[in-house]
Amino acid sequence: MASKLKNAQLDAQKALEAVEEQFQTLQILNEQGEVVNEAAMPNLTDEQLQELMRRMVYTRILDQRSISLNRQGRLGFYAPTAGQEASQLASQFALESEDFILPGYRDVPQIVWHGLPLSQAFLWSRGHFQGMNIPEGVNVLHPQIIIGAQYVQTAGVALAFKKRGTKAVAITYTGDGGTSQGDFYEGINFAGAYKAPAIFIIQNNQFAISTPREKQTAAKTLAQKAVAAGIPGIVVDGMDPLAVYAATREARERAVNGEGPTLIETLTYRYGPHTMAGDDPTRYRTADLDNEWEKKDPLVRFRKFLENKGLWSEEKETEVIEQAKEEIKEALKQADAAPKQKVTDLMSIMYEEMPATLKEQYELYKEKESK
Repeated sequence: MASKLKNAQLDAQKALEAVEEQFQTLQILNEQGEVVNEAAMPNLTDEQLQELMRRMVYTRILDQRSISLNRQGRLGFYAPTAGQEASQLASQFALESEDFILPGYRDVPQIVWHGLPLSQAFLWSRGHFQGMNIPEGVNVLHPQIIIGAQYVQTAGVALAFKKRGTKAVAITYTGDGGTSQGDFYEGINFAGAYKAPAIFIIQNNQFAISTPREKQTAAKTLAQKAVAAGIPGIVVDGMDPLAVYAATREARERAVNGEGPTLIETLTYRYGPHTMAGDDPTRYRTADLDNEWEKKDPLVRFRKFLENKGLWSEEKETEVIEQAKEEIKEALKQADAAPKQKVTDLMSIMYEEMPATLKEQYELYKEKESK
């Protein structure tokens, strides 16, 4: 009996290793901006390649400016994004306008490029209720603060698309730490069981605040967690915008063709702190590790690729930087012009029909605000 059990354990270990070997990292551009996987190259025009680069440069400037504004007290909550531009923007670039984004708290760039006015993103950071008064036709939800909750919501939105016969997908993001949450498993399992048109992205930036990825799970990859849900999983070089785009676009095609969801793990890195709320990454990350990932910078890599094709220049990048600075300044003015938020504003939008207990408080606050 003991011998049979031992053999079964060995077989199980071999089976696990065989599964893990299937999850090789998809890469199209290496760190020098050279194409190393021609077969996987996405079908993008020169104009589309330039537009993707424009968005990445713009978003890097937005990140720098947002950090500065936070330090000045002009923004509230902010989670830096530098280093994750390829993972965030190339995946959003692979979508269509009818697709629905359910972001985590670091995923503001995706919803801005999907149509949310930047001024409203600033208001959301400040906690102003108008920040997520999402315009008609902009298919996004507000950034989710609860870790992993957006995975369950995405399964629901995707199932709604399927029941309506809508040719659209729901896409969501979480970090490596988010894969340890129950909502993560529930979301991918539910979507897999019903073949809902969803794309689940894990932005593995190596640290869940200060907890390194290797302490999150014994799994060799995070993408292999898809196996338990019966859905495809793929590991992608998250510093390579072309690889991220290709993987997301293929996942979208599978989803709208009725083949169900896909789990994508992007290997990426955040250069800054987890958030601007007092996190100090130097306490848990080494300078050597930072330098290693800075050599993989998605903007540097993509810039080299485009320059070699004659599609990018220093002059063009300077134009984008100046445009970003001006538009950010204007968006900030619009946010500053929003009416000061009142307690009664929050009360009036909380319920479709205000409870009797709240009506009494509402009238009390309304009277105070009128004085």
